[in-house]
Amino acid sequence: MNAGANGPAGDLAARQAALVAALVDGAPDPPGFAADRLAATREALLRKRSGQAATAWPLLAAGLGPDWARFACSVLAGRPVAGALRDGWDVALAARAAGRLTEGARRELADRERVLRYDGVRPPHRRPIARLRGLLRR
Repeated sequence: MNAGANGPAGDLAARQAALVAALVDGAPDPPGFAADRLAATREALLRKRSGQAATAWPLLAAGLGPDWARFACSVLAGRPVAGALRDGWDVALAARAAGRLTEGARRELADRERVLRYDGVRPPHRRPIARLRGLLRR
């Protein structure tokens, strides 16, 4: 028998949603969880995201070298999970603002910006000229 949205199942779902939001979206820590364990889990998830972003942005990651994980995690902390392309793009924009892009990372970012438009809010989408080129190649 289902307890409904207001019963135990609904309470569990609400607690789970609060936990996920705290771990990956920057929401406050929910009550009833050990702060040190939440922090450790949050850090592990940020490192995983930075690794995924490094795969999508290899020249950027190589350019930041051993500082990649720390820098990427500092940029991604408190931001909702957006996927490797967007996470890496956010790191690239932060690195550019900090004057930390190497030549390879500059090229990688320029190549992406030539084809895709990203405003930092909505998902990247193909630029109209890139769409036209794609249609002409068919």
